[in-house]
Order: sequence, then C-alpha cells, then structure tokens
Amino acid sequence: MGNFYRDNKDIENVIDLLDLSEVATLLEEDFKFAKEYDFAPKDAADAIDNYKRAIDLCGDIMANRIAPLAEETDLVGNTLNEDGSVTRAPGMKLAIELFGKTGLMGVTIPYYLGGLNMPCTVLTACNDIVSRGDAGLMNLFGLQGIAETINWFADEEIKKEYVPRLVTGEWTGAMVLTEPDAGSDLQSVKTSAYQDKDGVWRVNGVKRFITNGCGEVLLVLARTEPEFSDGRGLSCLLVEKGPWVKVRRLENKLGIHGSPTCEMVFTEAPAKLIGLRKRGLITYVMALMNGARMGIAAQGTGIAEAAYRAARDYAAARKQFGVTIDTFPALRELMSTMSVELQASRLLTYYAAKNVDLEAGLGKKFETLKGSPEAPAVRARLKKYAAFNKMLTPMAKYYGSELSMRNAQGAIAVLGGSGFMKDYPCERYLRDSRITTIYEGTSQLQVVAAIAGVTGGLVKEVIADILGKEDWHGEHPRMTKLLKALDDAIEYVKGREDSKTYHDLSARKLVDAGIALIVAALFVKAAEKYDYKKPALEFWLNMEFPRVRAGLEQVMSGYVGATADFETLAPAVPAED
Repeated sequence: MGNFYRDNKDIENVIDLLDLSEVATLLEEDFKFAKEYDFAPKDAADAIDNYKRAIDLCGDIMANRIAPLAEETDLVGNTLNEDGSVTRAPGMKLAIELFGKTGLMGVTIPYYLGGLNMPCTVLTACNDIVSRGDAGLMNLFGLQGIAETINWFADEEIKKEYVPRLVTGEWTGAMVLTEPDAGSDLQSVKTSAYQDKDGVWRVNGVKRFITNGCGEVLLVLARTEPEFSDGRGLSCLLVEKGPWVKVRRLENKLGIHGSPTCEMVFTEAPAKLIGLRKRGLITYVMALMNGARMGIAAQGTGIAEAAYRAARDYAAARKQFGVTIDTFPALRELMSTMSVELQASRLLTYYAAKNVDLEAGLGKKFETLKGSPEAPAVRARLKKYAAFNKMLTPMAKYYGSELSMRNAQGAIAVLGGSGFMKDYPCERYLRDSRITTIYEGTSQLQVVAAIAGVTGGLVKEVIADILGKEDWHGEHPRMTKLLKALDDAIEYVKGREDSKTYHDLSARKLVDAGIALIVAALFVKAAEKYDYKKPALEFWLNMEFPRVRAGLEQVMSGYVGATADFETLAPAVPAED
C-alpha cells in the first residue's frame, strides 16, 4: 500500500524544521483541553505526534482510495440535473465521505464543534498531499475555510447549527463572491440583501465562477447598504441550499474537472447575517480569501510534486541512444530545477502557514492577557506576524501557483510526445495548474498584495526571524549582496518622478527578489539540519539569485517602453470590415 506522506520525507522534514511547539501550545491554550477531551494532547510533543498522524491518514486515503480514481474523475466531471442539483464524480463523493468520517474535513475546527483543533500548517500539508492526488478535490477539501469563517465570526447558535455538519462531510460549503461584472473587483458586487417585514434577510442576484456552488452552506457577499456603492455596503450572509437557489450552469472548464464551478441565481433566498453589517468584504471575506490563498499555495505545490514525480520516473526508465534520458545534461538541469523549486515552494508555503498559526494563536492569547504586564510583549509579536502574513501569504500563493505551471510544462517536456497524450497524467497536471494562477486573486494581484511589505523592508525582518539572528549578514555574503541590490532598486523606484507607474511596472521583479531571499534563508536553515538540502541551497544561490538579479538590473535601467511605447509594441487589432 502506498502513502503520499510516507513516500515524501520532505513534508515531515519541513514540519520538523519549522518546529510547531509554540503553535501547538498557543492552539491548545497551554493544553487545557486535555482535561476535557481524552484525545486532546497533553503537551507539545503529543500534539505534534497527532499532527503527523492526521497527515499520515490523509496520505493513506489519497494514495490508496482517491488518486486511483483521479483519471475517471477528470473524464466524468460533474453533471447538472434538470432540477438544478449536481451529481458529483464518484471519486469526489467517496473522498468527502472518507474525509468526513476520519474528521479530516475539520482539521482546524475546535474540539467542541467536532473538529481536530489543528493548525493551518497541518491543513496546508494535507492540501499539498490531496492536490498531488487530485487537484480538483483540494477545492472541496480546502473549503474548510467556510467552517472556519463561521466559527470565527458567526454567533454561537449559527456555529453549533452548521459547523459540525460541515466537519462530518454531511454538508459542504461554498464562498459565493464573484459576479459576471465583478471578478477581482469585489467592491462592485451587485447581489443585494434586505430584511423583510419579519426581519428575515433575503438575497437576490446572480453569482458566477463559484467553486462548489452546489454545496449546502453558502457564504454570500451581498450589498446590504444600497447607499454605499463600494466595499462599505457589503455584508456576509449564510444561505442554505434550497429552492431559492438555482444552479443554472456548470462551467465547461480546462481543468480541475472534479470541482464543480457554478453559475447561480438567488431569488428571495432566506439568509442569516454572519458577524456585523458592512464588514463582509473588509473583514470576513478578506479573512476567508487569505485562508483560501494558503490553500492554493499548497495546491500548486502538490501539483508540482505530482508533475516532478512523473517526469523523474519516466526519465529514469526511458532509453534513447542506448542510455536512459536522465543522463542527458539538459534534462538533468530541467529536473533539478523542478525539484529544487518544489522544495522552495514547500518551505515558503509551510513557513507562511506557520506564521498564520502564530498570528491566530497570539491574537487569542492577547485577548486573554489584556491589561496584564505580559500583554505588550504579546501584542508586539502579534503585530510582527500580522505584518509578515500580509506579505508571505500572497508570496506563497504567487510562487506555488506559478511553479505548478512550470513543473507541469517541465514534465511534458521530459516525456516529449508521450506527455502530450492522455495516456499519461502530465497533460492533466498542466490543465489543472492553470487555474491556480487565476482564482483567489491572479498572480498579478498577489504581487500587488506583497509589494508593500517588500518595499517597506520586511524581507530583512523575515530573514532575521527565520535564521533567529539579526546579525546574519557576515555569514551569508551572497544573501547580503542581493539584499543590497534589492534595497538599491527600491530606492531607485521611490526616487523617480513617475514612481507610482514605475512602482507598478517593477513590482513583480522586486517581489521575485524578496521571495528568492526568504527562500534562501529557509534553505540555509534546512541545510543546517538536513544534508540533502545543502546541494539545493547551492543550486538556489547559483541559479535563482542570478535570475532575480537580472530583474533588479532591469528595474535600475529605467526602461519604460512596455508602457510608453505600448501602442507601437502591442498595436490594436484592426477592426473587421
């Protein structure tokens, strides 16, 4: 029997490297739950053992029950029935049942609501494993953020009514945000909600591109304050599946066929307000989307893992000119790049997830310590990790999703003509990977979200946090040199008269350099613990650093032809007669 956790030592090694002891202590509130629940951990070591058992169980289910059905799921997809219901592929239905029975549909949900009370880092590892087996399934498994959002912001009655049924897999959920005329610009949402004469909220409108819109629990972003045309007028409402919600179309997609993507119509749908009015986009949806972005970072990593393995296995077996093709230097360089960038993505994504856990845990702790002598120190750390997360979460999503495409294309390159055929899964990996750079915010939007942290000097602070020291510069001259080049490029951009336009033009190159430095620090820390990371560190310094340095040199060149000469470089397409 296989296991997608046990056959990939890198996952456990990264978790051990990050050391989740403090995360566990914060999450378990100094392990007080052990007195109430027999299965709750008694100390940090016990908690981390539980975490690994959960990930191991996920690896077992995916390897032996779900991944073998991935090809069938891709071919069958979902079916929209005449009554507006949706029939899932058998593999998706089985996965929801299995994960529900094992409790894995509630990884991060508290004990009293039926969950496992585990950190985001564990969910991230599970999402990585799930995505390796079937990327479309991650969109359903990873929607645990629906239950999380209800747990964070809804009143107690709503929590107890909905969250346990999401945890068991009896119900699934959906985040219902996008509209035909409001994609990334969620402030333009037009779906409306009002209170009828009995005080019941009613939702009306059309939503599009909704992942799992056929689910039973729908968190809908709607305009409750018509006097505001921007984000201030939006609230978050919970709508149950019923005759007032019609799925009128399933999108015919390039990839992730196991994940139903729905166009939906709400007609006087009864709803329950989640949290406060006017906070739907600003607070609740942003929290939901940040969690979803961590899920997509892991999804990209998992697809990249599957693609790398397909390429490496094929290259070791395929012979040309009397030798296996993994002896060809060009292919060795390609597969080395695929492997090292995969390791980089896992380090960055899991490290970002740990920071999410620290922010959440310290936030809870601060609330209990308000007014005490310990509160200021906890608040200072809370602010630090909150700032880190605003940069690290979009960085991880951007890097992991872009990597999934690179590795999928690399796998097809290694397999050649065979990779282009449906006899091998590589073409599915490529189709599945493409959406990761689009949903939950395109790569361009992730760069926009991360750039403020990069230009604000957070990269240096994150490196110090990773290495556990402020005075790391003398020990790592190549990192110091690249950080100086990044700082110089930032100052150059800020000093230009067209700084706003040039800032936007240069943002991706600056963020790429920031990611390269943060990943280098993670590789340094990993290489101190694991010998197999030492060549990966050297590869990163010798291959990735020159690439991002070239980008910084482009920034320093001042060239603006892409915008200034746009009409000449990219002329408008002539209108047809």
